[in-house]
Amino acid sequence: MNARVLVVDDDEEIRAMLSSTLQFSGYEVSQAVGAADAIAALSSADPDLVVLDVMMPGIDGFELVQLIRRRDAQIPVLFLSARDAVEDRVRGLRLGGDDYVTKPFSPVEVIARIETLLRRREPSAAPVDDGILEVADVRLDENRHLVERAGRRIDLSPTEFRLLALLLENADRVLSKSQILQEIWLYDFGGEANIVERFISSLRRKVEGDGPALIHTVRGFGYIVRTDTGD
Repeated sequence: MNARVLVVDDDEEIRAMLSSTLQFSGYEVSQAVGAADAIAALSSADPDLVVLDVMMPGIDGFELVQLIRRRDAQIPVLFLSARDAVEDRVRGLRLGGDDYVTKPFSPVEVIARIETLLRRREPSAAPVDDGILEVADVRLDENRHLVERAGRRIDLSPTEFRLLALLLENADRVLSKSQILQEIWLYDFGGEANIVERFISSLRRKVEGDGPALIHTVRGFGYIVRTDTGD
């Protein structure tokens, strides 16, 4: 069965171009002009991925992705926007986007990013574990998309969740910023490596709070999750 993609954009020409490109690449495509159409399409079309514009009248893409996340915490969302400031890209990812491509864009790149996001959802061919990652008193359930520390539920954005999972999977191993960029954002994100620092900072606030440090900075190298309290 071909993957289903929902394209949400108030620009008719962009919707038509994207739809044509996606259909040529073998995807089933549905379209939505704005937020109301998009929410309805989530139920009627049951998409596997959403391509979402930011600058739309009324409810914009940043507001819409939050509505989408209330309905479905797992569906991949790819922002496609003319707003190319770092602050906009960071905001989109923090609010629930999985990737962010700026206009004008290459259709080939968009297809490649869609393919990568969809592969993340595919079950592994080999049986793995039960989807539970535990380090110290932190417990991450990949199947239920839940994070707890000492029994306290922690709400994370999809990107924060993937970042924490990556760090826990590599506990006691230093990950460089470039490794994190490649794993979480697929590319070098336009050279904006400080996006890693921003998300690490946000993750620390949510996961650590006033408790013991979990994510440690190794100056000049990157970040590591370990259970000791050393620097």
